[in-house]
Amino acid sequence: MPKRKIPLQDTEIYHIYTKSIAGFKIFNHSSEYIRMLNLMAFYNGSEQPCSFSDLEKLSEKRLIDTSLLLKPITSQKRVDILAYCLMPTHMHLILKQIANDGISKFTKAILKSHSQYINGKYKRRGPLWEGRFKNVLVETDEYLLHLTRYIHLNPTSDDLVDKPENWNYSSYKAYLKIPDNITVQDNLCAHEKYIEIRPSAYKQFVEDRVSYQKMLSQIKHLTLE
Repeated sequence: MPKRKIPLQDTEIYHIYTKSIAGFKIFNHSSEYIRMLNLMAFYNGSEQPCSFSDLEKLSEKRLIDTSLLLKPITSQKRVDILAYCLMPTHMHLILKQIANDGISKFTKAILKSHSQYINGKYKRRGPLWEGRFKNVLVETDEYLLHLTRYIHLNPTSDDLVDKPENWNYSSYKAYLKIPDNITVQDNLCAHEKYIEIRPSAYKQFVEDRVSYQKMLSQIKHLTLE
């Protein structure tokens, strides 16, 4: 794959967005969402002993402790994950680059692993993702805060849940400090290092926008039909 014309810069924060090709569902079951969260923890380490799928096979055969699947998270990180939202046909991530080329290496690793997994599971061929992942530089703290709200409201905008906290596959619960049995790592999301807002204030900030963002989403779908 050719390199980007403008490399992503260390210490900068980016909104990363990727979607499936032709609207193909990339997540069909809870286990597939959870596996992606595991991938995000595993490939955020700067070094891995082998691929995640190889460790899965060893774990299934009980040849290793399943906790080793997440071990690399304790090594030097590639990125800080400020927010995420996994959707049936697309993904949003807000990442700060920690290591050189960290965002590209991290994102390519998780997307490649998920593509191979889905293609094998559903006996399909060809690319899963629509081209290269997209990135937008987050230049201000205000924009960062509003961006987290936008991605956390994706599930309500698409009528997947009534309340954003009912969607198990985003970082919204971490922002509200709601216990979450889905997330594989308590420290998967590092938002508190960059966003200073009380959970109750953030909840109100997000809820104030639910209806409006849902209406915008509906208008967008209607104009595209």
